[in-house]
Amino acid sequence: MSRSLAPTALMLGNVVTGLAIMSPTGMLGDLAKGLGVSVYQAGLLITFGAAVLCVGSPMMTWLTSRIDRRLLLAGTMLVVGVCHLALMAAPDYAALLAVRLVMLAIAALFTPIAAGTASQIVPEARRAGTIVYVFLGWSLAFAFGMPVITFTAAHVGWRETLGGIGALALVVAVLIAIFLPKGLVGASVDLRTWLALARNRMVLLLLSITTLQIAGQFAVFAYLAPLLTRIGGATPEIISLSFMIYGVCGFLGNLFAMRIVGPFGPFRTSVFFMMSLLAGSMLWTLGAGLATLWVLLAASVPWGFGFAAMNSMQQARLVAAAPASANASVALNTSVLYVGQAIGSGLGGAFFAREQIHGNGYAAVAFIALALVVLWRTRPVIAAATVSAAPAE
Repeated sequence: MSRSLAPTALMLGNVVTGLAIMSPTGMLGDLAKGLGVSVYQAGLLITFGAAVLCVGSPMMTWLTSRIDRRLLLAGTMLVVGVCHLALMAAPDYAALLAVRLVMLAIAALFTPIAAGTASQIVPEARRAGTIVYVFLGWSLAFAFGMPVITFTAAHVGWRETLGGIGALALVVAVLIAIFLPKGLVGASVDLRTWLALARNRMVLLLLSITTLQIAGQFAVFAYLAPLLTRIGGATPEIISLSFMIYGVCGFLGNLFAMRIVGPFGPFRTSVFFMMSLLAGSMLWTLGAGLATLWVLLAASVPWGFGFAAMNSMQQARLVAAAPASANASVALNTSVLYVGQAIGSGLGGAFFAREQIHGNGYAAVAFIALALVVLWRTRPVIAAATVSAAPAE
């Protein structure tokens, strides 16, 4: 019974990780006002955090590769919980930034280790579906967590909101300690592991896809709340609705991915969801140009439908591309994901600070379109691999 609930505990850990990483996005205005800084400075909590996550994910995976997965993952949630309680009491911007960066350096290992652990606790035939299920936690964080964060930060307070995330993290730490089996360890990660991945063409292409499509998404998403306010005059309730549409569609997209990845294969499924991302970014750019709020909200539907499923497909394809190095390859994917966040949020912040708010949408379209081109380049490799390996595609 406890083993069957282990994927759910890991999925809830991704909920907390998603909320911990993305919480400033939903409360930028409230943080800026409460800390006495500009919206751009508050946005640096995302950009600097992404830089820490980028370095922390592969480094922490390397340092902890032989530690029991249950102890490691439960301990990570414990640190996230305690740090959020400290964030709640931060006296100023500098203190909040410092504690957040420490917290993110530890939280960086949860998602890649959870993906590798999920692949260990189920049969190979269920591996892709289980990884998608575990990453459903990120969809739930966006679908329900982000709207709640936006609403409670505006109406209750950003400090109380951060405290709530901390309390949730402590609960999930207990659940992981209870349900995850003992004695699970990852494959040893050393220099040879990284070198082998660096020579794997498929892995490199998949990593570049992640970087590009995440950069495109975060050129807009990191500043979604102030952009909606500036372009369409959105209220906190409308901003919460936008996050909810985005997240609910992401949740549904991930469920749909779980249903179609078996018959259609990870490559075709990835193409479908990347096209959904591109459609959403193009619709957003159109809405920004027209300064029409309902078009901006409508863009959240295809954009949200694609974002979580695309990330899940990337994880599943990386595990398939290098099964023996799953922890390391997924850690690298998490690292370049945060490289994409840093690039996208940094570029988006520069546009926003210079009042060039339409540039965010154009940057998103360009990055996601380029990601689609690179994604298509993986097709011949996958097709060749399936001739000699398995009918996965």
